[in-house]
Amino acid sequence: MKKTMNSIHSSNGWRNGVLTTLILTTTLSVLSTSTEAPKTERLPNFVIIFTDDQGYGDIGCFGSPTIKTPRLDRMAREGRRFTSFYVAAPVCTPSRAALMTGCYPQRVSLPTVLFPRDRIGINDDETTVAEVLKTRGYATACIGKWHLGHLPPFLPTRHGFDRYFGIPYSNDMNPAVLMRNEDIIENPAVQTTLTERYTQEAIKFITENKNRPFFLYLPHTMPHTPLHVSERFAGKSKRGLYGDVIECLDWSTGQILDTLDELGLDKNTLVIYTTDNGPWYTQGVNGGSAGPLRGAKATTFEGGMRVPCIMRWPGRIPPATVCMELTTSMDLLPTLAGLAGAKLPTDRIIDGKDVWPLMAGQPGAKDPNEAFFYYRGYRLEAVRSGKWKLSFERGAGKRTLPENRKNAPESLYDLEVDPSEKYNVIDKHGDVAVCLRELAEQMREDLGDTITRRAGRNRRPAGEIKP
Repeated sequence: MKKTMNSIHSSNGWRNGVLTTLILTTTLSVLSTSTEAPKTERLPNFVIIFTDDQGYGDIGCFGSPTIKTPRLDRMAREGRRFTSFYVAAPVCTPSRAALMTGCYPQRVSLPTVLFPRDRIGINDDETTVAEVLKTRGYATACIGKWHLGHLPPFLPTRHGFDRYFGIPYSNDMNPAVLMRNEDIIENPAVQTTLTERYTQEAIKFITENKNRPFFLYLPHTMPHTPLHVSERFAGKSKRGLYGDVIECLDWSTGQILDTLDELGLDKNTLVIYTTDNGPWYTQGVNGGSAGPLRGAKATTFEGGMRVPCIMRWPGRIPPATVCMELTTSMDLLPTLAGLAGAKLPTDRIIDGKDVWPLMAGQPGAKDPNEAFFYYRGYRLEAVRSGKWKLSFERGAGKRTLPENRKNAPESLYDLEVDPSEKYNVIDKHGDVAVCLRELAEQMREDLGDTITRRAGRNRRPAGEIKP
């Protein structure tokens, strides 16, 4: 095994593996000394803008040829684009669970999409980003789609947020109600003006808390279908209704950035723009584009889980730069905690890592994760380490018949040169596949895998209300 790993390291630039664990650990311990919160007059503010079903190729600076996104493009010029940013699931609920808890959704037992009929949600014992930041005196607000349970014990106001305004699940789930805190104020919600109203609420929250540190989580309902946009944006885009919706989201982001500037807060505020999973291709023209990536929402191809991400913090994040290192939505919780000087829970596993060195563009900073695992539900369908991705089923995201599970074909991709996952190079790099299989086996022991009928040892229960 050691001989194999050494050969990979020397011939393929292999960085992540069993032999490099000691080196990586040492490196991380050194990096940890440089990830302290930057010295500012007060604690930094955080804004996470999280859209729904927006594809990798649906922003100008990520290659869209028809959708105009001048404010996001400017945000990228003033900040940093992350071209290997991943969410932990290719669908709504588990992706949001990972962002909020810093954990794989399988660890918190929220691996699939929740519906209004469901009586489960985020467990009260889990610690969200908002709860971590509350320990440092942050004002917190969730404005938009929550989708971690719509019953009272699961709502944002029970999990660290001072206020909530939004539709608690996807907008195609009936009845699509609009809530303020824990009260329904519109049934059904008027969705044509929803993005603008979310924006107004966000600006109001920022303005009211301009003199204290705040955390704004803005998970937009759009562009999940059914698509809705107000009259002033309708028909403006060359990309049709879908483009109109994205251009409205671009406007919204600009309004928030302008507000921060007008209040003199922009140099003390980290703004992150990303999305929950890849585009919904089955919606046809009303779905987005994954650009050069293969696959889409609900698959573990790159197009399902690699998403656009832009981060901006004037004076702290270098402008007009690109980070190609692998980073994930799970990394946000420990990173924001580190920047705020907050302590992470020590009584549980947190999968995310502090990636401030990557965000800050520190020379030599590397992805601190040994591997990233592509789950769909409880099915472990692929693993990435460094530039290599091993998919355990050709056509990841499709069902494998039980009798074929043991002999399911594998595919190995070099994502550095083949992000479209076109060329299976497993015959040329069998030694790499051996190492990735070992990492996958460790994860099966940890979180399980229904393909191989493994239960996993370290899952925590979801919250549940008994009938």
